[in-house]
Amino acid sequence: MVTVTQIVAVVDDDESVRRALKRLLHSAGVNADTFASGEAFLDSLSSATSSVPVCVITDFELPGIDGLELQRRMIPTGVPIILISGKDDPAVRGKALAQGAAGCLSKPFNGDELIWAVQMIIGLPQKAINP
Repeated sequence: MVTVTQIVAVVDDDESVRRALKRLLHSAGVNADTFASGEAFLDSLSSATSSVPVCVITDFELPGIDGLELQRRMIPTGVPIILISGKDDPAVRGKALAQGAAGCLSKPFNGDELIWAVQMIIGLPQKAINP
């Protein structure tokens, strides 16, 4: 049986982005696991001891399984997805939102916006990380 944890999964092919998002989430009291690809994240879910994260933050543009395909594959789990991108493409953003994305942010984005979205999704009290 798969269980949901209070861990947010961060999927981005850029190591510095993964590291920065993990630190940002940690500063708000949110635990995060990071993955360099959609495939690595999905492989982690197939492990018998793995649990499903409470939220996934993923880049739109990933090699192999991109953010939209990852979102499509996660729909049956009901896990909310926040998509991030360095390119603000209204058509792609519209498709992600139509598929049920919890949010779409363009890089560079305000860290407080991401934290607020994650806090809303996982039910943590809203508090600014930079008062």
